[in-house]
Amino acid sequence: MELTGESTYQAATAVAGIIESHFIRHLTAAKEDGAENLATAPTAGIVERIIDVAFWASLRREEGNSTRMSLAFVSPAQAGKPLLFEQPLPLNPQVLTKLAPGVERAGVHVGVWHDGEELYIWGTTIKLPNFCFVLDVSEPGLLVVKHRRILGLGKFTNVAMLKGDQIKVVDENSGNNTCSPGILKSLLGMDSSALWNNPENVLIQIAVSMRAHRRGGILLVVPDGSHAWKDSIVQPLQYPVYPAFSGVADLLRQDSSTVSEIYWQNALRREVENMTGLTAVDGATVINEHHELLAFGAKITRAGSSTPVEKIILMEPVVGGRPSYVHPSSIGGTRHLSAAQFVHDQHDAIALVASQDGYFTIFSWSPAKEMVQAHKVDILLL
Repeated sequence: MELTGESTYQAATAVAGIIESHFIRHLTAAKEDGAENLATAPTAGIVERIIDVAFWASLRREEGNSTRMSLAFVSPAQAGKPLLFEQPLPLNPQVLTKLAPGVERAGVHVGVWHDGEELYIWGTTIKLPNFCFVLDVSEPGLLVVKHRRILGLGKFTNVAMLKGDQIKVVDENSGNNTCSPGILKSLLGMDSSALWNNPENVLIQIAVSMRAHRRGGILLVVPDGSHAWKDSIVQPLQYPVYPAFSGVADLLRQDSSTVSEIYWQNALRREVENMTGLTAVDGATVINEHHELLAFGAKITRAGSSTPVEKIILMEPVVGGRPSYVHPSSIGGTRHLSAAQFVHDQHDAIALVASQDGYFTIFSWSPAKEMVQAHKVDILLL
């Protein structure tokens, strides 16, 4: 399909070919692996047009509210049981702005398709085929390209972020390092699991929920059955939890074959929000590897036998991103310094740090480098 007209948003033109290649590569590989229910790969022209229209719509307001929505390039035939408009609507900023109040809820996608020459809006859907091109209009000037995971579970996989004239494309190979934490590999789609109760899938939901409350916070994930982590926490604990709260853990122990996907999504969301709300309390929230809550409001301190952390390796999973060696306080202040010190002392633990401004960092220990590594992953959580 060839679209007439040129984009007036230059970033759309710059990234369209890269995104087209991404979807062709993944859909081709999935087809060779025998995957079913695969989406249609968008051409560069389609990608450019959808991004261009969505960008200008994001700068508009309807009754004082910003335009927020999710656009999906999918035909009605592949959208399960879609909500169909009697007459298709033209894809332009004015139409998107008017539709936005009714389609801004999570999980609702505005369906976009073509008639051979022009793109149009046919309705909405909550069901998408595998590797479907999705564009989230997150806030004014901020767009995120993503696709549905092949297994259909958990958060969609992010492909690129556009913010004004800034473009960041996710580097899918950035998790190949053997020292990369499991949550990073899962976010990049490398170690996706078909199990809804997979620990990494759940940890991703916890990270998304932490970031969503916009108050900032630290979550420490410590080995199950170990008390060594207490050496790096000011005693006595301000808010210890005993016995350990197992709301999330109990849910994950259920037989996954006995419950529906909708059930676990709703139940998990409730349990996760119940726990991650506590990360907004000053101090760190501590859970074990089975997602049992051990304490919150904990004050991190340097273990008596340890040394101050002076340098960490900072990485971001984007094309062109290069590791840099920095002092941990330079990437976010006291909260990040405390988390880095904790992992410096407790090599078997990881620390998730959410900033009030939306930035998100995963701290873990690198045996190869023998130092703390910090992965900035907010681009993967948008």
